[in-house]
Amino acid sequence: MRTLFLALAVVSLSATPALAAPCKDAKGKFIKCPEKKPVAAKKCRLNGKFAKCGTPGAKPV
Repeated sequence: MRTLFLALAVVSLSATPALAAPCKDAKGKFIKCPEKKPVAAKKCRLNGKFAKCGTPGAKPV
């Protein structure tokens, strides 16, 4: 039980730097993280059926 807790603690501590990496500049200094853009819809419907999103009248799902 104790070794399981110790193993979980080591894993959680080793994952922390990976979370901070995207918010550093080239010199390694912390910067404000860039805003994520919303994901565009990949599927559209027209008259209740799937259609290409470029089709006139098709709406994103």
